[in-house]
Amino acid sequence: MLRVRGARTHNLRNIDLDIPRGRFVVITGPSGSGKSSLAFDTLFAEGQRQYIESLSTYARQFLSQLERPDVDSIDGLQPVICIDQRPGGANPRSTVATTTEIYDYLRLLFARLGEVSCHRCGQPIRQQSSQQIQDALMALPEGTKVMLLAPLVRGRKGQHAEVFEQIRKAGQVRVRIDGAVVDLDAAGPLDGRKAHTIEAVVDRIIIRPGTRSRLAESLELAIKQGEGVVVASYLNPAGEAAAKAAANGGENLWTDRLFSTLYACPNCQLSVEEIEPRTFSFNSPYGACPTCEGLGYRLEFDPELLVPDLSRSIAGGTVAAWRGNASGGRGSRRAANETGVKRQRQQIEQFLEAQKTPLDTPLSEMRPTVLEKLFRGDGQEFPGLVTLLEQEYVTATDSERREQLESFRGHVSCAACGGTRLRPEALGVRIAGRTIAEVCRLSIADARELFAGLAGQFSAEAAPVAEPILTEITARLGFLSKVGLEYLTLDRPTDTLSGGELQRVRLATGIGSGLAGICYILDEPSIGLHPRDNQRLIDALRDLLARDSSVLVVEHDEAMMRQADWLIDMGPGAGSRGGQVVAAGAPEEVVRNPDSITGRYLSGLERIEVPRERRKAAKTRSIVIEGVATNNLKSVAATFPLGLFIGVTGVSGSGKSSLINETLGPALIRRLGGTAPKPGPHTALRGVSQIDKVIPIDQSPLGRSPRSNAATYTGAFDEIRKVFAATKEARQLGFKASRFSFNAAGGRCEECQGQGQKRLEMNFLPDLFVRCPACEGRRFNRQTLAVRYKGLSIADVLDLPIEEAVPLFENLPAIHRPLASLADVGLGYLRLGQAAPTLSGGESQRVKLATELSRTDTGQTLYLLDEPTTGLHVGDIRLLLGVLQRLVDRGNTVIVIEHHLDVLKCCDYLLDLGPGGGQHGGQLVATGTPEELAALPDNATGEFLRLVL
Repeated sequence: MLRVRGARTHNLRNIDLDIPRGRFVVITGPSGSGKSSLAFDTLFAEGQRQYIESLSTYARQFLSQLERPDVDSIDGLQPVICIDQRPGGANPRSTVATTTEIYDYLRLLFARLGEVSCHRCGQPIRQQSSQQIQDALMALPEGTKVMLLAPLVRGRKGQHAEVFEQIRKAGQVRVRIDGAVVDLDAAGPLDGRKAHTIEAVVDRIIIRPGTRSRLAESLELAIKQGEGVVVASYLNPAGEAAAKAAANGGENLWTDRLFSTLYACPNCQLSVEEIEPRTFSFNSPYGACPTCEGLGYRLEFDPELLVPDLSRSIAGGTVAAWRGNASGGRGSRRAANETGVKRQRQQIEQFLEAQKTPLDTPLSEMRPTVLEKLFRGDGQEFPGLVTLLEQEYVTATDSERREQLESFRGHVSCAACGGTRLRPEALGVRIAGRTIAEVCRLSIADARELFAGLAGQFSAEAAPVAEPILTEITARLGFLSKVGLEYLTLDRPTDTLSGGELQRVRLATGIGSGLAGICYILDEPSIGLHPRDNQRLIDALRDLLARDSSVLVVEHDEAMMRQADWLIDMGPGAGSRGGQVVAAGAPEEVVRNPDSITGRYLSGLERIEVPRERRKAAKTRSIVIEGVATNNLKSVAATFPLGLFIGVTGVSGSGKSSLINETLGPALIRRLGGTAPKPGPHTALRGVSQIDKVIPIDQSPLGRSPRSNAATYTGAFDEIRKVFAATKEARQLGFKASRFSFNAAGGRCEECQGQGQKRLEMNFLPDLFVRCPACEGRRFNRQTLAVRYKGLSIADVLDLPIEEAVPLFENLPAIHRPLASLADVGLGYLRLGQAAPTLSGGESQRVKLATELSRTDTGQTLYLLDEPTTGLHVGDIRLLLGVLQRLVDRGNTVIVIEHHLDVLKCCDYLLDLGPGGGQHGGQLVATGTPEELAALPDNATGEFLRLVL
């Protein structure tokens, strides 16, 4: 039994609680009732503190500032792993495969058992004999100077004193360190923190008819010393003349050629270094594509943005970057811009003339080779449109023109590696006929099938190496499928995943570690999961219990609550009205408890009612998008009737976000003159003139700094600072509004620079934030805190729950309006100054929604929301639905991506995508009212809607 005594973290009211170990425990309750305070800020914080206590005294001296949670005692706590829904930093290099460690095992598998072939001609690569290497060097022009080098260290950190000693014992006197040749005696101690390449200079030879025997002897020695690899660095006579003319001695004119007795192509004479796991790492310079440095894309001019309409010709003004250019800049700058465009146009006209292509030919009718050269150049005289604009962008002095050009730049797939992120050598290695990049492009379901078939295909020699690697890979793939993520591809970047998807991916890493006796704490893992897949997630979580572990889940999902072994209901309200354990026990006991709000909803005593009548769509008012082919969408055509509350639903991975967030939203914003990422491919968009603005409200954080909070985001804090600056004390002291800002020097605490917290760098662990010892988290200095409004300092105001701040500023509309909006969307429990990084995705989304609600709307606004029920109790969903329905009553349109059945049953119109996820989805399977969907016999969403209608 896990015993908690006297927990007082945040709003917890000195609670005592016994939680059974080795069980599936769900903690629920209204938003702000203290669930996260109990699970994360008390239990996980104590587990973290106990782990740090187990470290050595030396390690602990750096971590002594970590505070103990405000609790009398916690007994029986197992080692804790916390998997929350916050993004772990938007690292563009992080993918599903790297996060789950599947990629590490793939790299090992390909390095040890991959079939190596030449990336130029595709021939299998064989070992080169020393005779073949000798013949290749003797074929160089007569008089070529050759330096034979034995590579001993390649890109490894350290001082490598033992390597220099090894070279000295071999009788060599020169060494090449990081490309520079020095005498061995002059090679001083190296910087141990940097990676170095060290090569012993075995011999220096000039290629002449009589040097074959000496070359053969030196080559044998170099191959032996370099363990099968030798580098020949040569300078031909023409290069030597240039070297003498150069002031630097021309070291950069030497050409390095790597030979290997291990791997070499018989056709291209191409040698490859020994294949290692790092050869397949796009985070290492030894595996990453040198052009894009392992990102898979480059920030450059995007041909699709430059020429949005291929049906037009160059003469017909198809190049968007040339349009409206005359308005850019003033006077001489405008003339310079016009001259630049004129010069570009002339070069393109000359190129098309040379290609015998008329200027008025639509781009869609040009030969593919001509079109490619038009954008990328012909490799000779014509540089291509992209390069011409790149040159103008780099040299532009007019800020308006530079901004205009900036809008045509975007992430373009790297032409060198084709978006695979890897260097050519890595893409020449195959297993079962596939490269590592091709394996990562597979969905999790397809990858499982591939690896299941690989199990018995390796030889008797290779099987002992393959089996343990395949076991680890298939275990992780199996878990990802079990939690409903089989539609994700292994190369999907993690910064494109929803909070729930990211959490389930991280959970696979925890499962794969094979730990036993652990307490897993999860934060709403069901986010983004269709009701159809809920049971699979619950079964996967129960699998964790098999290893003597405990699972604690903060959750609002009804299916998960009903199947819990132990249900803890926090409440009864939010903020200061919460912080108590209202009910704890088996779900049936909680249902019978009259004080439990959750119990009343589970028993059916309270529920969200179905609207008595639904709004009817006006046939003349709608937005239509056609031919959407973003990600897995299969040329989808969708109609969105305006003036309605619209739900977009479907199983996980069916294409909801691809349709709304990646295509419809950006396309509408761009059409209305705003800036947005490039929308996904689509053929037509109609009805845009019937709305005047689009407001996308997603779950991305309000900010990554502790300085960002709900008060600053809504703009209320600017007005609060003016109120404090207008007080009598502030005027006497000469304090302006800036004095009350924690972002400016003067009034803030300089020890923590107004953050109220100090960052502790944990090196291999996530950084920790601890309260600033100087201001004790109050952010401001003593003089600033002395100024008071209605008896409260600026720090006191920031510490107020929003519901208490609303009456405080009721006579100040500029402050009262945004704060009242925050309370309306169920965020009254949040403190005004609560740091943005501590807010969940759902809370961040509702802060954005409240900000938009506090602004005046025209009644022709389109709101796009992505799972607004994240983190909401059923009682709070009722509040949120009231707000959204009021928005629609004013004539606006609200589109929500949602799985929650209580929201779907209240929509006027639904679009259901599917029928499956990933490649099995991407189609619009049903549209209509909730009743119409519920009447469909084989519809996955309709099946669950029937239960609630």
